[in-house]
Amino acid sequence: MESEMLQSPLLGLGEEDEADLTDWNLPLAFMKKRHCEKIEGSKSLAQSWRMKDRMKTVSVALVLCLNVGVDPPDVVKTTPCARLECWIDPLSMGPQKALETIGANLQKQYENWQPRARYKQSLDPTVDEVKKLCTSLRRNAKEERVLFHYNGHGVPRPTVNGEVWVFNKNYTQYIPLSIYDLQTWMGSPSIFVYDCSNAGLIVKSFKQFALQREQELEVAAINPNHPLAQMPLPPSMKNCIQLAACEATELLPMIPDLPADLFTSCLTTPIKIALRWFCMQKCVSLVPGVTLDLIEKIPGRLNDRRTPLGELNWIFTAITDTIAWNVLPRDLFQKLFRQDLLVASLFRNFLLAERIMRSYNCTPVSSPRLPPTYMHAMWQAWDLAVDICLSQLPTIIEEGTAFRHSPFFAEQLTAFQVWLTMGVENRNPPEQLPIVLQVLLSQVHRLRALDLLGRFLDLGPWAVSLALSVGIFPYVLKLLQSSARELRPLLVFIWAKILAVDSELVVALSHLVVQYESNFCTVALQFIEEEKNYPLPSPATTEGGSLTPVRDSPCTPRLRSVSSYGNIRAVATARSLNKSLQNLSLTEESGGAVAFSPGNLSTSSSASSTLGSPENEEHILSFETIDKMRRASSYSSLNSLIGVSFNSVYTQIWRVLLHLAADPYPEVSDLAMKVLNSIAYKVRAGRSLPRCSFRLRDRYSRGEPQACPGPHHECSVCFSPNARGSPPASSTSSSSLTSDVAKQPVSRDLPSGRSGTTAPGGAQYTPHSHQFPRTRKMFDKGPDQTADDADDAAGHKSFVSAAVADRIPEEHDLESQIRKEREWRFLRNSRVRRQAQQVIQKGITRLDDQIFLNRNPGVPSVVKFHPFTPCIAVADKDSICFWDWEKGEKLDYFHNGNPRYTRVTAMEYLNGQDCSLLLTATDDGAIRVWKNFADLEKNPEMVTAWQGLSDMLPTTRGAGMVVDWEQETGLLMSSGDVRIVRIWDTDREMKVQDIPTGADSCVTSLSCDSHRSLIVAGLGDGSIRVYDRRMALSECRVMTYREHTAWVVKASLQKRPDGHIVSVSVNGDVRIFDPRMPESVNVLQIVKGLTALDIHPQADLIACGSVNQFTAIYNGNGELINNIKYYDGFMGQRVGAISCLAFHPHWPHLAVGSNDYYISVYSVEKRVR
Repeated sequence: MESEMLQSPLLGLGEEDEADLTDWNLPLAFMKKRHCEKIEGSKSLAQSWRMKDRMKTVSVALVLCLNVGVDPPDVVKTTPCARLECWIDPLSMGPQKALETIGANLQKQYENWQPRARYKQSLDPTVDEVKKLCTSLRRNAKEERVLFHYNGHGVPRPTVNGEVWVFNKNYTQYIPLSIYDLQTWMGSPSIFVYDCSNAGLIVKSFKQFALQREQELEVAAINPNHPLAQMPLPPSMKNCIQLAACEATELLPMIPDLPADLFTSCLTTPIKIALRWFCMQKCVSLVPGVTLDLIEKIPGRLNDRRTPLGELNWIFTAITDTIAWNVLPRDLFQKLFRQDLLVASLFRNFLLAERIMRSYNCTPVSSPRLPPTYMHAMWQAWDLAVDICLSQLPTIIEEGTAFRHSPFFAEQLTAFQVWLTMGVENRNPPEQLPIVLQVLLSQVHRLRALDLLGRFLDLGPWAVSLALSVGIFPYVLKLLQSSARELRPLLVFIWAKILAVDSELVVALSHLVVQYESNFCTVALQFIEEEKNYPLPSPATTEGGSLTPVRDSPCTPRLRSVSSYGNIRAVATARSLNKSLQNLSLTEESGGAVAFSPGNLSTSSSASSTLGSPENEEHILSFETIDKMRRASSYSSLNSLIGVSFNSVYTQIWRVLLHLAADPYPEVSDLAMKVLNSIAYKVRAGRSLPRCSFRLRDRYSRGEPQACPGPHHECSVCFSPNARGSPPASSTSSSSLTSDVAKQPVSRDLPSGRSGTTAPGGAQYTPHSHQFPRTRKMFDKGPDQTADDADDAAGHKSFVSAAVADRIPEEHDLESQIRKEREWRFLRNSRVRRQAQQVIQKGITRLDDQIFLNRNPGVPSVVKFHPFTPCIAVADKDSICFWDWEKGEKLDYFHNGNPRYTRVTAMEYLNGQDCSLLLTATDDGAIRVWKNFADLEKNPEMVTAWQGLSDMLPTTRGAGMVVDWEQETGLLMSSGDVRIVRIWDTDREMKVQDIPTGADSCVTSLSCDSHRSLIVAGLGDGSIRVYDRRMALSECRVMTYREHTAWVVKASLQKRPDGHIVSVSVNGDVRIFDPRMPESVNVLQIVKGLTALDIHPQADLIACGSVNQFTAIYNGNGELINNIKYYDGFMGQRVGAISCLAFHPHWPHLAVGSNDYYISVYSVEKRVR
């Protein structure tokens, strides 16, 4: 349906326009939400789920005021009425024995939830007995929680003055007990349970007295003469929890079939009272044969999930947990349901009490107050589970048939799966998440639950946050000890996702490794350390999968590279990692002075790397280059020299950090530099600094760099008032390479309204990659080696081109603004194609009409026409300028962000048919993608940047980096001063193929055809090589032509089924090849000494720039059409040496850039246009 709508003819199109509907089907690169919206890192979860003040209820006071046989004067009981207390009929035995039996039963009921607490009973007590009991329990409990349970069924109701009733010593009078005094004796933290009529009055009085205490303390703090000023501060009552059986104006229900202490029964025996209440409902008629007496015979134990009673208790726990998690605020849920086991059990059961007692017009009260939950939909699932269990009860008891387990958990997992697969994008969290947590306890459903849980965590950090707030951590931590092999990959994946969001948990995992010496835990920890490399904030993604060097770098740790258990365990904490990296710093004893420090593992060989102190902006640590380390004859001697294996996890992590510090995207490099700065500062902190270095501070404050003096010039620590902005001069030691001080980027005048280039965050940035010059790296495989990794080879073969357009959701609405804008752009594209083709079909006899001329801010090095707008991009060494060649106006000018020693060597328009992006490639292998260029309302913004080639050696004589873009597939071909052709998939944002060129020279030109899957490369040795990217690496080079004898300036593959290859060398010989034939099918000769050349993709034209300061245009037969030697209107001024030129993709326009800073555009005669 979607594809049919997008491919349908546009309204208002003529017959000539209908052929250009392919624009709708072209994929869009870097247009997903993560590219268009602001990227924000995940917030710390430490405060959201980890309980800092976890408590335990260690003491329980059971105060029963029953006065068996005597009814209180203010309560008129019905006949018959409820009599059971703790499921004991007090009239069935003597008053004293009944009281003791009830007290013992109540203690047993509480012990089911907290067996290790200290229990004290106070039966029909006096005020002094209550005081003694409470103060004793508080003294023993210290800072832990104490529970006070009050049953006032045998005394009058609470008073409005905040009093409950107890007895005198002779049991002849009711004595009031002030809640204020009870607060004093119980202290805090405490939990109070009131089972009596009008219990809500106690809750209100408690809050009033707590507020009164706080006011008294405020007065005492101001007035030193106040009586409370000399007393120790009492604890705050804010940490006290209250559970009351009813509101302030309500009486307890007196239904004969229910116990008198219905509230206590709900809190301490929830399954028993829930089944009894269920049987009293009208719906029980659907389950014949079930009576109140029969439910007393349900087999099993509460703690055995394999029995009917245990399964019901398990389901009840899951349902009440789910209701609370979905209804309560996260902080309140953590406090009540995760802080204390007994409190959590009481509040789960309180939800049942609310449901049951509300059916009898009685509303339980809690403090903190909970929202109503008695009508939650999950109670229907509980009724169904009870119904299924009770329907089997008669046959189980009478006939002894086997118990059929409830399908509750399987059905809830299915509901969770439906949420994962069929939910909409903006949706509420899955309400089944707490149930998934409970299912982890079941061996039957555990595998499925872990699989679904992993899929949920894969949705992003917010999903991990939700799972941790539910309480997944202890469950998954316990499962790591499991010996089930089928659970291992799922657990490793889940742990990796959790630690990618909350890295502090790695300490808990490392402790588990040390405790159990588990090989599985070791593998999990290693995988987690690897996984944590991916989520570094990248411009191309919010959840890993980025076009950063981490994906491409062969140094990324992998599971199979784990060599020892010790390394993995050591890297578990940041402290041991810091120590290990610091241990890489030694001093060479023999030969010249060489300081081996972490910076020596840098990739720099032409300039010193500089790291600023994270605490002192004036402290800069300058490292020697890596070249001296190459003197070691073998890895073994080098390992013995440094003391740490080059294959260890420490050097791998350090190597990745150095890659990231030189990342072309500023935010990534800044984060990596912070880590490197911190390590470098710690390395140097323990060493004594040479006194001479301090004397240089004044000179640096004046901006005069100076190498530190000292024996053999070993000192490399200098001070500067601006550490990040002006790196110090490198050491003048003979053991290091000399490099100039890095210059600041040249400031240029920008158009009005532009304050400078902004990073995605909106702030101006200074590129840091100049601090890590890109040179041949010691750890890289090198340009002459291909990937020998099994995973890499599999990745090459798994290449699948993107065939479905990445469409913006709003465009599905035919009346939306986005849809109409796209229709307008595609109509414009169709008009440009049609009109340009008409001009070409008329024939081109001359192409020398100068339609644009202007002076560029820098010497043009690359020029690129926009395919459909009158805009031309002109790149100089490190900046991009945009011109409107129709109006002759400068539209934009901004810095590309590449280091000073690199230059822009290629540009491509991405999504040229729609929302255009500009891709720039520099000769250090970096690729940057920009948006909002040539936009008067917005500043240029970097969409993404990554290291396209990691083995580039910047040089003024090389080809730099050459690229070719396939809009149909979203693939980017890149090569240059390397021995591979690297293919990037921008949809998946990863490298998919490295094709070895098989030559010893650089690649000077690239051209590809998506329909034939062919790549044509022109090389510096004059050869033309054809590759079929569908074939294996060893067979993909299908043709090699060696007819050129000099540098190939241009190799173009015509994009049609029978398209030929047109190549031109610097000597001016033009060769035309048929990819199916081993030799050229035509040879032409044009002018020699070429500096630039381009071939028109539509017209039969070849334009070449000569060192002799002219441009020649030839037709496809090699015949000269015209020469361009002079600028029009410049009084006969001669054109400068040609530095670059390019044809328009459709129009017969030619842009020419020269070394005299001028950029000009030529076209056919006006009468032809």
